[in-house]
Amino acid sequence: MFIQTEQTPNPATLKFIPGREVMTSGTADFRDSDEAETSPLARRLFAVDGVEGVMLGGDFVSITKSPSTEWHHLKPALLGAIMEHFTSGEPVVAEGEDEVIADPADGELVATIRELLDTRVRPAVAQDGGDITFHGFQNGVVFLRMKGACAGCPSSVATLKHGIENMLRHFVPEVTEVRAV
Repeated sequence: MFIQTEQTPNPATLKFIPGREVMTSGTADFRDSDEAETSPLARRLFAVDGVEGVMLGGDFVSITKSPSTEWHHLKPALLGAIMEHFTSGEPVVAEGEDEVIADPADGELVATIRELLDTRVRPAVAQDGGDITFHGFQNGVVFLRMKGACAGCPSSVATLKHGIENMLRHFVPEVTEVRAV
């Protein structure tokens, strides 16, 4: 198994591409080992000292390291853990849905917001090892969850405010603000 790695805009996060499907749909984001209960792959990665976050995407795994750890020390252990997982035959993750906050009366607006995110935003951020998912819509505010390389990325605030917020406000005038959760 050959696993490629790519840098992301977040220097604390690397994107690992195992050359096979990781998630059949959606993404899964784990900020600590306690959250990784549902994922044998994420648990295996958190067992490597220095791992602070794991995001699983369609064909990649984004891993965030602690500031005190160097990639050249961490990378071999992570490559080994990923390889070991895929040869074990264990599932990647037990699927689950995040709770979404929205008024049922806003169903059409929420559908439009989700479509814009899925077609215009998520493919672009997936290229950089991250994901941005819809979390809710209340009183004109769109709540988004930053995952993988997007979580903690120095440019994520600019992406959120200047890119995503402006686009959503253009296409959905009811949107007044975008916030990360």
